[in-house]
Amino acid sequence: MPSSPASSVPSQAAPAAQIWLTSPVIDYEPVPQPFPSSAPTPACPTPSGAALHRTSSRSLPSPRPVHREIPPPRSAVTFAETALRRVIEVIDRRRPIAQLRPLMTPFLIDCVVARSGAPRAGSATLRRVRVRTVDNAMDNPVGSADEVSAAEVFASFTRSGRVHAIAGRIERHQNSWRLVALQIG
Repeated sequence: MPSSPASSVPSQAAPAAQIWLTSPVIDYEPVPQPFPSSAPTPACPTPSGAALHRTSSRSLPSPRPVHREIPPPRSAVTFAETALRRVIEVIDRRRPIAQLRPLMTPFLIDCVVARSGAPRAGSATLRRVRVRTVDNAMDNPVGSADEVSAAEVFASFTRSGRVHAIAGRIERHQNSWRLVALQIG
């Protein structure tokens, strides 16, 4: 009659051997050697304790001024979402190229057309769009300081299970916005 697994275990546990899970660390650092008496003295002497604990006569630099970032206008955010969605749909050949003309410069339209020629596996879906205003003092010297004339656009989109990035710059053009730079990753 075969024995069951429970009957093969001895009734009293044998004392287990002590197993070490760590080993001692061997010191690979060489023993410090004294300088020979013929060696030149170091160029930089060791500072004294008093020199280490004296107060400095130098003044600390003033903290950086707080940069007040102006939130982008709602019209810029809406334009950015619409423009990037249309760009992705034109690349996927779900929209005609003519719908990009009022949104971007002619050079960028040519770049998007060239990009749409490559074969694609699956359609892209725009995920998240962020818009950030840029320094108005450089971009709009004549306008008011609080008027936003340009913004940077960052977005992510997915295609065939992979996440891609797209970035660009929008600027005021007449009474609307226009995409003037575009980078698709």
